[in-house]
Amino acid sequence: MSAATLANLYPQHIAELQARTAEALQRGRFDHLLVPSGTLHYQLFDDRDYPYAVNPQFKAWLPVTKAPGSWLVITPGAKPKLVFLQPHDYWHVIPAAPSGYWVEHFDIAIIRTPEEALQHLPKDLARCAILGEPQSAIGDYMPNNPQAVVAYLEYQRAFKTPYEVAMMREASRIGVRAHRAAERAFRAGSSEFGIHLAYCQAAGQDANDLPYGNIVCLNEHAAVLHYTDRDRLPPKQSRSFLIDAGASFHGYASDITRTYSAQADEFAAMIDAVDAAQLAMCDAVRTGTDYKQIHLDAHLALATILKDFGVITVSPEAAVQTGVSSAFFPHGIGHGIGLQVHDVAGFAESDHGGTIAKPDGHPYLRLTRTLEPGMVVTIEPGLYFIDMLLDELKQKGLVDAVDWARVDAFRPYGGIRIEDDVVCTEAEPLNLTREAFAE
Repeated sequence: MSAATLANLYPQHIAELQARTAEALQRGRFDHLLVPSGTLHYQLFDDRDYPYAVNPQFKAWLPVTKAPGSWLVITPGAKPKLVFLQPHDYWHVIPAAPSGYWVEHFDIAIIRTPEEALQHLPKDLARCAILGEPQSAIGDYMPNNPQAVVAYLEYQRAFKTPYEVAMMREASRIGVRAHRAAERAFRAGSSEFGIHLAYCQAAGQDANDLPYGNIVCLNEHAAVLHYTDRDRLPPKQSRSFLIDAGASFHGYASDITRTYSAQADEFAAMIDAVDAAQLAMCDAVRTGTDYKQIHLDAHLALATILKDFGVITVSPEAAVQTGVSSAFFPHGIGHGIGLQVHDVAGFAESDHGGTIAKPDGHPYLRLTRTLEPGMVVTIEPGLYFIDMLLDELKQKGLVDAVDWARVDAFRPYGGIRIEDDVVCTEAEPLNLTREAFAE
C-alpha cells in the first residue's frame, strides 16, 4: 500500500471521524474528546509487562500502535492534537517521532514524562469525555467512558471509510502471504509449531504484532475451535491442516482461515464443498441483508453437505430444526472486523444503544445487525467432528440422525473452517481475502 494512496484517502477519513465525534459529544453534552493511547501493565508478582495493546479509540485516528502514555485531544472546530510521549529511556526503544502522511492533520506536542500531558489537556475537566481504561488516568483525568458517546462512536465504527478498507486490504495481503508459507510448511511435513514460525516469518509479525493468537491445527486438533497448543513435533501422519490466522497493518486486522487435506481424498472433497458453500454465503453480504439470516442459511447449507457425504441420515431441514446441524457447526457464521478482530457494537440496535437479540439456539453468533455499505464482516462456516457435541446428540435421543461409521471416518481429520473478510458495498460485495489470494 503506497503512502501516496493513504495520503489521498486519509483527509476524508479524518473529516468523517471529526463529524462523528461532534455528534457524539453533542449527545453526551461534552465539549472535548480525550483518548489516551493506553499504558503498560505489569504482571502481578513479577517485573514483566503484558504485551501492550493500543486503545482502539486512539488508533482509529492515526496509524500509531506503539505509543503508550500518549493522548489525543479532539475539540470540534479545532485541529486535533496529539500529545506524544517520547520518554528519555535507555532501557527500551523510544517511540519514533511522529512522521508520515498523517502528521499535518494534527497539532503535535512531544512530552518526556506521562505527567507532562496534563499541561496539554483542556482545563474544563467536567466537559471532557475520556475514553479509555482506568490505568490510563493522569491526575484528575480519569476515563469516564460516557455511554452516549461510546455507543455512538462504536456503532458508527462498523462503517469503514475508504481509507480503512485500504488498510484492511493491506492486512489481508500480509495475511495471505503468510498463509501461503504455512501451507508450504504443512506440505513439507512441518509440526504445528514449525508451521506457526513459518507463518510469522512470512508475515513479518510475532505475537505482539498479530491481531490474535494463531490457530494451527493438524489432524484431529482441528476439532478444537481455538486450538493454540502447537505441538513441537509433527504427527506420524499429517492428514489435514486447519489454520486460522490473521495479520495487522497499522492497527487494522485481517482474519483468514483455510483448511487443507494432505491427499486428494474424500475429506478434500468435503473441503471443496464447504468452500463452494462459503463463496455463496460471501455473496449474500449485501445492503439490507440481515446478518442473522446468513447464519441461519449457513446451517442449512452445511447440513446439506453433511447429508451429501452420508454423515447424517435425516433431511437437512430436519437436521437444522432438531439441532443436529449445531453439533457439527457450533459457532457463529462470523463477526465484524476492523480495528479489532471481533469489532464492537455487533449487537447494537441503534447508535443510541440497545441490543438486537441472537436467534434462539444460536448463542455464539457475534453480529446481529442488518448489513449496510461500509460494513466489513467475516464469513466463516465450519464442519467439525467434536466428540463432546456428538455425545450430546446421543443423550438427546438423536442417535439415529447420524451415521456413526461416517463420523468415525472423518473424525481423524478434525474439521473444516474457511473464512474470508468481506466488505458490504452499494453493489456486489468486495472479498478482501479472495482478492489477496488471487494476487
